[in-house]
Amino acid sequence: MTSNFNERYKKIKQIADSEIEIIENKITEEISLAEPMQSFLKKFLLAPSKRLREVLPVLYFKALGKELSQKQLEVLSVVEIVHNASLIHDDIIDESDLRRGNKTISCEFGNKLGVIAGDYLLSVALSKLCKLSNVEVIQLFSQTIEKMCIGEVNQNFSRFKVGTIEDYIDKTKNKTGYLFETAFLSCAMLDNSSKYNMNSLSEFALNLGIAFQIRDDILNMTTFDKTKPYNSDIEDGIYNAPVILGSKEDNYSSGIEKTKGLLNNYIQKAGNEIKILPENKFRLALEEFLELLGNV
Repeated sequence: MTSNFNERYKKIKQIADSEIEIIENKITEEISLAEPMQSFLKKFLLAPSKRLREVLPVLYFKALGKELSQKQLEVLSVVEIVHNASLIHDDIIDESDLRRGNKTISCEFGNKLGVIAGDYLLSVALSKLCKLSNVEVIQLFSQTIEKMCIGEVNQNFSRFKVGTIEDYIDKTKNKTGYLFETAFLSCAMLDNSSKYNMNSLSEFALNLGIAFQIRDDILNMTTFDKTKPYNSDIEDGIYNAPVILGSKEDNYSSGIEKTKGLLNNYIQKAGNEIKILPENKFRLALEEFLELLGNV
């Protein structure tokens, strides 16, 4: 199932290859640290990745007939830098040795330098945002990073507790959804030539991010991934939708099926928001991606 997703997504991603190449160059262009940290961090940032938070906005705006400006590509590089900073911090919290099949920064250099590396990436992101000279975009990122931190803190204090599905959705928005939303909204904010339905754009991006995280939480319980422990969330006391909907942390098979229904609900919500887009290969690619999310 996962291999089929990767194969089909690779074809979707190829449609945005030229933009992703520029974004990846922008991701590492301001990294300046002592060796060997600099080379390791650049390798980490450029490791094979889905780049969802960049690919999907590119497809959305190209569906509208837009060619993304350098500022828009720059802000998407900031999104990816913030995402990677959060991954570095997550690896420290989770005591993970592997990320994307490679050693984590904290495993290679220790937790102290791992924390600094994550913080350094956030400083690079801030520098890039300031150069865009758009206060609205800076405020958006500030609010989103705050929510990401709140989500992580709340998750820590909720460990080994079966919360409500509303709590789970709030956490999912904070940890994942709002950064997806920020990627789309910031691109729209940097386009002075057009007016966008910001509510629709926000709904699409947020529901997309929530759906992606729900899918990931299902896979955490149903798919073996050699890069991380099987059922690692449950072992760490992080009880996500399958446990909540299954009522018990040791009997969640029924919860998985109910969570698939929850996933499809958010996929449908996202799909409703792209019906306004012109019918072209970019919209079709977005629709195919939503279909892929439901294949778990």
